[in-house]
Amino acid sequence: MPGASGAEELIFSGRPALVAGVGSLCLVVLTLGAWLIVLWLRSRATHYRITSQRIVIEQGVFSKRMEQVDLYRVVDYVVERSFSQRLLGTGNIVLEAMDKTTPEIRIQGIRTDVVALYERLRYATEQEKKRRGVRVVDVEAAG
Repeated sequence: MPGASGAEELIFSGRPALVAGVGSLCLVVLTLGAWLIVLWLRSRATHYRITSQRIVIEQGVFSKRMEQVDLYRVVDYVVERSFSQRLLGTGNIVLEAMDKTTPEIRIQGIRTDVVALYERLRYATEQEKKRRGVRVVDVEAAG
């Protein structure tokens, strides 16, 4: 069981896929490969690290910016896999968090089984909430 002992375990580490969809692939072909340079720079500028306790997104080529969100703050998950992403084996995970600076986390264009990653992430989030004793209360406003 990941994270059950309190030790931080790596769930995913990687960068967005070089060509995340068919649209990008078409641009590469139409520009005779020149667009590949732009895609390579975009891919190298982002690194995702997901552990059993936090999500870390590092962005930038020359200047770096690092965002970190603890998993116990995540309250909702969305898996996005457009038709072109499904063809190329990529996908996105969008997370909603109770975090003032980063209310939405987008993990975009990653080449992995995003549904399996979503399941592992959801499990790790629940385990981290239990470990910290965090409870989320859903309150609806009266109309």
